Amino acid sequence: MDIRKIKKLIDLMIESDLQAIEVKEGDQSIALTRRSPVVAAAVPAMPAPSAEVPSAPKSSPRGAVETSPMVGVFYAAPSPGEAPFIKVGQTVSAGETLGIIEAMKIMNPIEATQSGVIEEILVKNGEVIQFGQPLFRYRA
Repeated sequence: MDIRKIKKLIDLMIESDLQAIEVKEGDQSIALTRRSPVVAAAVPAMPAPSAEVPSAPKSSPRGAVETSPMVGVFYAAPSPGEAPFIKVGQTVSAGETLGIIEAMKIMNPIEATQSGVIEEILVKNGEVIQFGQPLFRYRA
């Protein structure tokens, strides 16, 4: 098929707003298909991820905060039906287990990085937690 005929078919598609056309001449055939224009949807801008890595305990006017060192499921007790590792008002010492985070079927103990009194437990048993998420608040 002659290139001039193909150009005429393209012009015909544009003028007629056709999405596809197929022409057969004897043993020759040509099929032309237009792509639909891509319309970009407005996507709300996500805040840029912070390059800052949170440190373990952060001090605030309300007390020190223990944050999660990983993503996983938080467990307050060693196993279902047992007493939790800690309770609000309990005094803990550095290195004492505060809870467990299950990540990829591995149980990872969360240990206190300093001594103090637990003022608040910021997560619930069985809750999925994120890296750097505050878990406990205590006063030193």
